[in-house]
Amino acid sequence: MLEDLQRLKQHWGGVSDIVDRWLEERRELLVKYCDLIEIHDFDSANRAHGDKLQSFCEVMVDYVSVGHFEVYEQLAKEAKAFSDSEGLKTGADLVEKIQLSTEAVLDFNDKYLETDDLDTLATDLSVIGEALEQRFESEDKMIEVLHNGHLEQLQKASSAPV
Repeated sequence: MLEDLQRLKQHWGGVSDIVDRWLEERRELLVKYCDLIEIHDFDSANRAHGDKLQSFCEVMVDYVSVGHFEVYEQLAKEAKAFSDSEGLKTGADLVEKIQLSTEAVLDFNDKYLETDDLDTLATDLSVIGEALEQRFESEDKMIEVLHNGHLEQLQKASSAPV
């Protein structure tokens, strides 16, 4: 997943500050996820395990929030500016898919905020990892459709005489 992220960042790097920041948050999320899945025997008495879990949850919830309240909104504004009704329809469909992982993220976060029982954490991390992977695929498609689909138009507009 980290290699895919690096490739995507190179492809979209510099396209917009908000997407660049968001991809950096995704990288941080993946690093924290990898830190957690390297632990094979979770111990609720081990403070480092609890700290890593809490940090992961915070970054994950922040990432999801930025997506919903900044990135998707910005991408939709761009599509509207180009009267891209097909892109907006595709974007709306993708948001519906993404919403499923949002619910999984919030459920995971709520569960581990309320309990010190880490017996099912390894299984839950596997499930949340799959949900995040599907989410990232849908988000990448959304960026492709709602932003990269307009790059040529943006370049033409920026090079047109004033």
